[in-house]
Amino acid sequence: MVSIVLADHVGSISELKANPTALVEKGEGMPVAILSHNTPVFYCIPANAYEALMEYVEDLELAQIVRDRENEPALEVCLNDL
Repeated sequence: MVSIVLADHVGSISELKANPTALVEKGEGMPVAILSHNTPVFYCIPANAYEALMEYVEDLELAQIVRDRENEPALEVCLNDL
């Protein structure tokens, strides 16, 4: 089975154990694929990249809610009644 590496930088589990901070820095702010026997087993990403990814996922989820609701009938609301 061929595995696709979805990162520009790679490291081994041994490198991760030896110096995790150096491995994260190797990625220059981007994910680092951690390989075992030349197969990616997980990705190590800096906290700010992870936070950005989670914000992007949340935006996608909110956009889907908007698309799901765009054809619902509109309700007339009077601000004075609120």
